[in-house]
Amino acid sequence: MTAPIPRDLPDLPPIPGHVVLPPTVVPARAVLIPARRRLVAVYRGAIALLALTGVTVELLTADGPPTSPLSHFTVQSGILLALVMLASARCSWSAHHPLPGALTGAALFYVVAAGLVQHLVPAGESPLFTAPDATTWQTAATQILHTAVPVAAALDWLLFTAPGRLHLRQAPVWLLYPLAYLAFSLTRGELLPPGAQDRYLYPFLDVGRHGYKIVLGNALLVGLALYALAVLLVALDHTRPNPLRRPR
Repeated sequence: MTAPIPRDLPDLPPIPGHVVLPPTVVPARAVLIPARRRLVAVYRGAIALLALTGVTVELLTADGPPTSPLSHFTVQSGILLALVMLASARCSWSAHHPLPGALTGAALFYVVAAGLVQHLVPAGESPLFTAPDATTWQTAATQILHTAVPVAAALDWLLFTAPGRLHLRQAPVWLLYPLAYLAFSLTRGELLPPGAQDRYLYPFLDVGRHGYKIVLGNALLVGLALYALAVLLVALDHTRPNPLRRPR
């Protein structure tokens, strides 16, 4: 036998204050299932192959030891881009989530920076950058790494990557590698004997020719230009249209 339900319920104490549940932020990757994009994967694989081709030609046509081109910023950034593109191609082919924007943005930033330095400070026209005589294969490798690879990587970013994945806080982090490379280049030049081939990897960093005052001034100008480039990439990433959005 159950007790009768009282006609009048006792007064309940009011709940103090206004209870507001905290908003929950769910990242898009937690609810969106990535789709297979095999054509994009093929394109990114082609970029990786192009970058590795340029690096290989540089290694095979080096005037000094075969490993000497590995000390150049352009070659190092080309290898990094090739690895990132191979990983991105695998993600696109297997419908995995994309790589972090900080990593893909850094790889793009480095190859674009290397290409701009080569083209904006042309050989033979600036006292800061004087390229030695190059063979046909070396010229081809230079065009691949300084022109074809940056353009192909920029097209991948513009056409096949969602916008808004780069952030301003990443720009100073991207500059750590060029700063470390500057220290490596100057230290390497001090350790090699005077007159050694490729003692300083870039003429505008040649301490023996310009002195530390001018070299550090050149490095400061290049660093400011690189930071401006990084900020520009971030700004463009937040203003460009979304190429992955399907038209309604």
